[in-house]
Amino acid sequence: MSRRVVRQSKFRHVFGQAAKADQAYEDIRVSKVTWDSSFCAVNPKFLAIIVEAGGGGAFIVLPLAKTGRVDKNYPLVTGHTAPVLDIDWCPHNDNVIASASDDTTIMVWQIPDYTPMRNITEPIITLEGHSKRVGILSWHPTARNVLLSAGGDNVIIIWNVGTGEVLLSLDDIHPDVIHSVCWNSNGSLLATTCKDKTLRIIDPRKGQVVANNFEEPVALQEMDTSNGVLLPFYDPDSSIVYLCGKGDSSIRYFEITEEPPFVHYLNTFSSKEPQRGMGFMPKRGLDVSKCEIARFYKLHERKCEPIIMTVPRKSDLFQDDLYPDTGPEPALEADEWLSGQDAEPVLISLRDGYVPPKHRELRVTKRNILDVRPPPGPRRSQSASDTPLSQQHTLETLLEEIKALREQVQAQERRITALENMLCELVDGTD
Repeated sequence: MSRRVVRQSKFRHVFGQAAKADQAYEDIRVSKVTWDSSFCAVNPKFLAIIVEAGGGGAFIVLPLAKTGRVDKNYPLVTGHTAPVLDIDWCPHNDNVIASASDDTTIMVWQIPDYTPMRNITEPIITLEGHSKRVGILSWHPTARNVLLSAGGDNVIIIWNVGTGEVLLSLDDIHPDVIHSVCWNSNGSLLATTCKDKTLRIIDPRKGQVVANNFEEPVALQEMDTSNGVLLPFYDPDSSIVYLCGKGDSSIRYFEITEEPPFVHYLNTFSSKEPQRGMGFMPKRGLDVSKCEIARFYKLHERKCEPIIMTVPRKSDLFQDDLYPDTGPEPALEADEWLSGQDAEPVLISLRDGYVPPKHRELRVTKRNILDVRPPPGPRRSQSASDTPLSQQHTLETLLEEIKALREQVQAQERRITALENMLCELVDGTD
């Protein structure tokens, strides 16, 4: 039996079903989901959905254990001055999420494991560098704290979130609006699509296009006459691509193989209500005891409905062929990747299931401009415009005191927030 046939037989009977009603996030009353939100962001701990909030930019973060109705006063993550256009969870830290906005900024947030009592309004860091709206975010798959953003200025910027610095800026590659960006598995290359109808493979560290204008596709699949935007989700572990049409009511899935005809239709999950957007759970968040190979979070106007894809198996044993090793741990630091190093993802086994780690704090260390001293040079003659040495010393002392006071205030704010959250946990425990 050929490899292609074996792969097909394994996933020939993939069944999709909506989760039970008590597992759905129903009736999100804080506000309706925006049309700009083509998907929700999900990880093993949280579900995040972009919402409208008084003309500003906001999104709501719900623990996955939360079911049923959400209170209209549920805290939001809000800080942008214009609508949020994209959100993306960090693959290496389930408590960190980045948001991009029409206000040209990117913000990175720390989400606590417990429900805060008030809106989260202070990001860990704000990244400023784009001149127009920022509509695309993508974390590096293997390097810690490396985040990519793409904006309406046709520029791709790669950031070191740990320092707030720009690592790379690709500003002369795309002549028009960038539609989508995707890293390869080890983060050495980028694939982008653009309004000029060109697919580009880019080496970001060299700032060069290494391939584009592919002459002929290896496979062409006719879908339907719908003009809705297709949202593709690819699972490299099973080599299955799921196509969800915005405004459509179905999910089509295909297996990708290395032999012709390359693309093999598997099945279609259909429902009555169209989806406004879709989220895709990382592999480590699936229930391996139920042979779950994919889980989607379907956005309706007023609720978010889980849809589960399973492969039926009679045995209760762990299915090695369905769950190859996967992993959320970073393999490189940002400086190592920038210097030219590449590393494959650090993998873990799902045999005993994945247990999300407890809250991990993202630490941001901004470089102090006072540490950058001018090179020594010849002494100038003293003039009336020169700053006396005593005044210069006083200025530096004041700056150090201001810095110390700012750190003290931030520490007190964190302590106040922690105490509020402890109070919230105590109150929840007495309900």
